[in-house]
This record gives sequence, structure tokens and C-alpha cells, in this order.
Amino acid sequence: MNYLAIDTSGNHLTVAARGKKSVLIYREDVGLRHSVTLMDAVEQCLSEAELTLRETEVFACATGPGSFTGIRIGVATVKAFAYANAGKVLPVTSFEALAYNAGKAGSRLALIDAGHGYRYVCGFNGENEVVFPPAYLPDGEILSLAKDYASVLVPSPYGFPGEIVSSVGKGFVAATEAKLGLASEDREILVPLYVRKSQAEENAEGKEKT
Repeated sequence: MNYLAIDTSGNHLTVAARGKKSVLIYREDVGLRHSVTLMDAVEQCLSEAELTLRETEVFACATGPGSFTGIRIGVATVKAFAYANAGKVLPVTSFEALAYNAGKAGSRLALIDAGHGYRYVCGFNGENEVVFPPAYLPDGEILSLAKDYASVLVPSPYGFPGEIVSSVGKGFVAATEAKLGLASEDREILVPLYVRKSQAEENAEGKEKT
């Protein structure tokens, strides 16, 4: 099954495609300029893969957690491609990218730094099925939760013990290809994954309570 997959969830940019060839374009630091760099990367990737948008069966997108603006750009772009070209859509979370790129077998707890001593967390079994849904937890609770898992996965050494596994580039592609059979014709399932409310929403709720 051919596909086009886009990850704009952080400072990086990943665009991957499988047509007559499999191609991965990864740019480590685009400075959150996805709106400027994305389309050129898509055109290059499709050209090298010898694939057109009309021929693409599945359009995949990283849904987060990650950059609020970057994720929205990716989701909007992929959804537009899918509608215009009658393709299926496939959401891929940053947690799944970590889990599918991990070297160790068995259950794993995937963590993404949320700042201020909190992490976004999601638990997987040995078949990479979600057994603990995405949550926003403090380090103390995560340390206790981690005892139930064979390994803890972190995307960078930010002070929490665990196996350092990249969620971008090859990790994102591995998750995409593993999930292709779950792609859906319902394009409205492709939405950003917000594990917690945005700062603006929290501020608005705070004002309502005062």
C-alpha cells in the first residue's frame, strides 16, 4: 500500500512516501517554519518515490503530543490532501513512533517531556497496543507507574531514566507502516492529540472561576 506521511510535530520535519520507491526526507531543525518548508519537501519526496498525490492511497500525519502550531499545520495539510485525492487518513501519535522504534521487546512506557516536572505518558504492551491511554502526569506518579513496564522510552535525555529512542524520522515511518491497515476513509478522525488543555484554554477557565 503506498502512502505519504508527514510529521511537523516539533522543530524537525519528516516527510516519507512509498510509491515505486521508498523515500524519507528528514530535516532536523526547521525552526518551526513548517508552513514555509513543508510543500517543497512533499514535492521532493513524491518525485523521488515516483508517486503522485492522486495515486496515494493513505495520507498519514503525526498528531502529537508536540508543537501546537506544527501539528495543526500537518493535520490541515494531510486532511486537505486526502479530501482532494479521495485517500484514506492515518493518525500516528508521537508515543507510537517511540514504541515502534524501540529496540527492546515487552511492555513499554513512552514519555514525552511536558515541562515543569510533568510528562505526557502512554503505555504499550509487547504488541505495541495501547494499554495505558495518553495522560499528563508528574514525575512521581510516572516513577510508580513505570514499575509495571519492562522498559521506559524517552526521546531525549531530559533527566528521566529510560531508554533513549527517537520518535522522529525512522521511528515515525516505522509506526506509519505498521499501522497502514488501520487507515480510514473517515478523514475527520485526523485531529491533533491534545493530552492536556492549551495554556489559553486553562487561562480562560481560570478567569471564569474568578
